[in-house]
Amino acid sequence: MTKITFLGAGSSVFAKNVLGDCMGVDAIQGFEFALFDIDQERLKDSEKMLNNIKKNIGSTVNIVAYSNRKEALRGAKYVINAIQVGGYKPSTVIDFEIPKKYGLRQTIADTVGIGGIFRSLRTIPVMMDFAEDMQEVCPDAWFLNYTNPMSTLTGSMLRYTGIKTVGLCHSVQDCADDLLKGLGMPSDNIQWKIAGTNHLAWLLEINRNGKDLYPEIKKRAMEKQKTKHDDMVRYELMQRFGHYVTESSEHNAEYHPYFIKSKYPELIERFNIPLDEYPRRCVRQIEEWQSMRENLINDNNLTHIRSKEYGSYIIDAMETNQPVKIGGNVLNTGGLISNLPTNACVEVPCLVDASGVTPTYVGDLPEQLAALNRTHINTQLLTIEAAMTGKKEHIYHAAMLDPHTAAELSIDDIVSMCDDLIEAHGDWLPKYK
Repeated sequence: MTKITFLGAGSSVFAKNVLGDCMGVDAIQGFEFALFDIDQERLKDSEKMLNNIKKNIGSTVNIVAYSNRKEALRGAKYVINAIQVGGYKPSTVIDFEIPKKYGLRQTIADTVGIGGIFRSLRTIPVMMDFAEDMQEVCPDAWFLNYTNPMSTLTGSMLRYTGIKTVGLCHSVQDCADDLLKGLGMPSDNIQWKIAGTNHLAWLLEINRNGKDLYPEIKKRAMEKQKTKHDDMVRYELMQRFGHYVTESSEHNAEYHPYFIKSKYPELIERFNIPLDEYPRRCVRQIEEWQSMRENLINDNNLTHIRSKEYGSYIIDAMETNQPVKIGGNVLNTGGLISNLPTNACVEVPCLVDASGVTPTYVGDLPEQLAALNRTHINTQLLTIEAAMTGKKEHIYHAAMLDPHTAAELSIDDIVSMCDDLIEAHGDWLPKYK
């Protein structure tokens, strides 16, 4: 029996999307869905929910919850990763509150910046444990990584393990449609091309029936900037750097040194930036979970409509040899994006079929876009270096090179802040030399 293992299966909403998608695919019928999570209560919730969907849509998959991770992985052909190490409390709270004491404000803090660095440092060791287990019990499996920070985690797996890995995010497939919808433009018959790094990939071209839509997009975006809306940072970046970026404005506000500035507090209002947004979302989701749980877990009539998440499409393509194109996070081997470092993790169009994931060559990005990517790649590579060598100095290097952190704090404060974060995380981090 072919096996799909889901690590972090207690994330019920995401498990519903990805595994619910898989349940409706003909080529996946009869597979085992192996569920694993360190939270046994949430694991049981997801098992019950998925069995309800299975029954209601007439799927023939076999859903099994495991208490032992290695047994969940044993013999798997596909492994889906959706873990969050440290959770909202204590880790996310620490990632926000300690930098705030130094005057460093964030919005999401799960990808880059000081929050992204420390999320990477507590997650990469766990990923290495996964890889060690997989080498023993399912060495040929494909590892589909959905966990952030995408570039550092996927890059670590690809550079330091023998596990076949691709990183997946939904910001690529939604980017063009969301942009056009927000500007009141139709999204039918469009062709687009996206490449860069995760959450900082660029809409390089967008056409309808061969006509470039960017001139009209930029015209409407400039007009829309006259009133408050939720995408002001991305429109500003598009105006200044020439291209629209895949991830949301609340993310991009903290990726760049131009928007959250203690010297210019009026920028927060001007660009409608939601400081501390991720902690608010976490609190809201925790408060709403019980009512959501009732609707999600105990609904005996629960069904599912296939989402845009890439997971089921990848597995379907590999099983049937019917090709599909995705936006995947892969190593920049051979210079897929030729003006970015070859040891960086990049997000590029990929072809998927029975032979696996084949990235496509993009060539040079416009130089200003590559420059923005390189500023974050510097920090990502040094974060990986810190995690894999255990040397504390590389944590400082990563933080000092982060654009937002460096724009706000002195070197002494950056080092002191990192020391405070290391101490506060305690056993969630390994010991550094």
